[in-house]
Amino acid sequence: MEKVIDLRSDTVTQPTKEMREAMYNAEVGDDIMGEDPTVKKLEKMSAEILGTEDALFLTSGSLANQVAIMAFTNRGEEVIVGDTSHIYNLEVAAMAAISQVQPRTTKLVNGLYNIEELEGLIQEEGIQKAKTSLICIENTNNLNAGIVVPIENINEVCALGKKHNIPVYMDGARIFNAATALDVDVRDIVENVDAVMFALSKGLSAPFGAILAGSKPFIEKSRWIKQRLGGGFRQAGFMAAPGIIALNSMRSRLHIDHANAQILGKGLNEISGIDINLNNVQTNIVLGSIKDLNFTIDEFLERLLAYNIKAKRISSHEFRMVTHYGIEEDDIKYVIDCIGNIVKN
Repeated sequence: MEKVIDLRSDTVTQPTKEMREAMYNAEVGDDIMGEDPTVKKLEKMSAEILGTEDALFLTSGSLANQVAIMAFTNRGEEVIVGDTSHIYNLEVAAMAAISQVQPRTTKLVNGLYNIEELEGLIQEEGIQKAKTSLICIENTNNLNAGIVVPIENINEVCALGKKHNIPVYMDGARIFNAATALDVDVRDIVENVDAVMFALSKGLSAPFGAILAGSKPFIEKSRWIKQRLGGGFRQAGFMAAPGIIALNSMRSRLHIDHANAQILGKGLNEISGIDINLNNVQTNIVLGSIKDLNFTIDEFLERLLAYNIKAKRISSHEFRMVTHYGIEEDDIKYVIDCIGNIVKN
């Protein structure tokens, strides 16, 4: 079967042979009863890597985000979120439908949080106001971009939160990509936030799951909320085992994905009619525009598919490509050549 180069997301990664073997051989127990040794090992490892007191294994980043919001807030309160954040744009209005809180958005420019604007959005409890109970930030800042938020900016947000006694939660689905891009220990990024989530199933290439990390009381409450939402596990070690391999083996290779994204972005930007903002190619995500070409984005994606290349439609003229485990430099060069042919023809 001819290889399909799937660049729609890093969620399409396939588990490594080592991950598959770990799943097969995993030691398991009832996780709801706190008896699954593999889950406990993954949670302990995650907390140690992040420098937090405790951690919790969940099915997905979206569930982790909502569990965190529910743990930090009460119904009818308000949460400040970035206008380009995953929590606000891509979680089916779960904040309102499940957590029953109201989002208030702050505009992000290149992933940066404007501290003055943030402070102006904070509402104290009043007869006609929804109390601001949580500030949510994101790193990398996604909505199809993967922008790295500087540590200094994160720490400014955290200082603001402490000033107003408001916890700060980080959606760090791709936090290890951010750490790789900044060339720092991930602890340096998250040391001042009150809680953080990261995905196991994106750049780390595990087939399943996410980790929510924070203080012991926060994780204890989050575990209870997870159970309430039907997210409790029985013999979950089979699902947790590849996460352990991911943390041990896959973090160190993320720089390869970043390098391939640079090659892809620069190569596509040299093709007439394809526009890439190279300043925004900071991790493993390349966002491109075909607005100057004489065919639609759907036609463009169909032509790509004829070459066994998959990309994600972002808008009427934009597409996204994400590099990841399983995509080699030769694949990137093939994609560039194919798009060059598409544009010429």
